[in-house]
Amino acid sequence: MIGSEEKLIEVRHLKKYFKTKKGMLHAVDNVNFEIIKGKTLGVVGESGCGKSTLGRTLLRLIEPTEGEILYEGNNIVSYGNRKMFEMRKKMQLIFQDPYSSLNPRMSVSEIITEPIKVCKLLKGKKQIEERVREYMNTVGLAERLINAYPHELDGGRRQRIGIARALAVEPEFIVCDEPVSALDVSIQAQVLNLLMDLQEERGLTYLFITHDLSVVKHISDEILVMYLGECVEKAETDQLFSQPLHPYTKALLKAIPSVDLSRKMLESDMLKGEVTSPINPKPGCRFAARCPYCRPECVSEQITLKEVEPGHFVACNLYE
Repeated sequence: MIGSEEKLIEVRHLKKYFKTKKGMLHAVDNVNFEIIKGKTLGVVGESGCGKSTLGRTLLRLIEPTEGEILYEGNNIVSYGNRKMFEMRKKMQLIFQDPYSSLNPRMSVSEIITEPIKVCKLLKGKKQIEERVREYMNTVGLAERLINAYPHELDGGRRQRIGIARALAVEPEFIVCDEPVSALDVSIQAQVLNLLMDLQEERGLTYLFITHDLSVVKHISDEILVMYLGECVEKAETDQLFSQPLHPYTKALLKAIPSVDLSRKMLESDMLKGEVTSPINPKPGCRFAARCPYCRPECVSEQITLKEVEPGHFVACNLYE
């Protein structure tokens, strides 16, 4: 863990199950972590591993099945509607898709104004207009676009609107749900740098969800690796990239595209086998079917996350 700094978010044994015709789908299963105030926790994993569900459950946009979500030491899972309405001002979400996350019938000004009005932060029309222009300037949107509509803008500008909307209520914590995955590479860098500048200026705390390890390395202080709803490894960014421990993490890192044409991914590095169903999963490691180091005990015993080095946690029998 990063020193003994102040914790803003602490998650304990968080679970989110969905009822299906075939049984209970374990989207998030017994996840534990904490986020230091002003820092970024990156969450990575393949599509369908539960990253976005984790982020939405953390904000209580989806109600958790079990577990605690502590915000500055207070368990917000027990909060009623009125208390959660106040918490919404502190916790916001930047969506993945800058196209579908914006109302096409609302102008840039109306989109940024909406959360200010809903939360009753400002009343005067002039004050609200000044705040909108301030946030447009903060995220790099030209003032001439104030009455433009989303369909008139490119993806990068649309995502800047989404960031301005999240900032409008002056939050402390923001869940960034793959905010650059739908953007061109050159625009990705601009948006990432904007998010990092905002964090430095305003002391924001991020949960940054992505499947792109190059992106998560650039922005995160710590990284949590998820596989089929479970956390399989967690460590500081530099340590995870220099010394990955879990076989799944190693496979993810080896799959990062490289500009080095002489570097080839060996067949032995490629993941094989079928992905285990997250519906009514059996005890044992959920990665066992694809793991080259699988042992008999891996499929018979429940494997828990253990601290094998200071601040480096892994759920794997190789490190017993």
